[in-house]
Amino acid sequence: MESELQLYTPAQAAELLAVRESWLRRRAGRRQVPCTFLGKHLRFSAADLRVIAAQGARAVRTPRHRPAR
Repeated sequence: MESELQLYTPAQAAELLAVRESWLRRRAGRRQVPCTFLGKHLRFSAADLRVIAAQGARAVRTPRHRPAR
């Protein structure tokens, strides 16, 4: 249960995600990433960080075949 209650500050979360803290705060303020507000304090759970990381995943691009001229 203790790990379920682990919350990270924006600075800690940004370090774990290897992004700038300002990037994370901006997106949290726009509700573009999952987060928790405890009063006025912004926090991120481990589940939030997993979702944020998954949102950044991109599919592999396959090369396009151009028709011969």
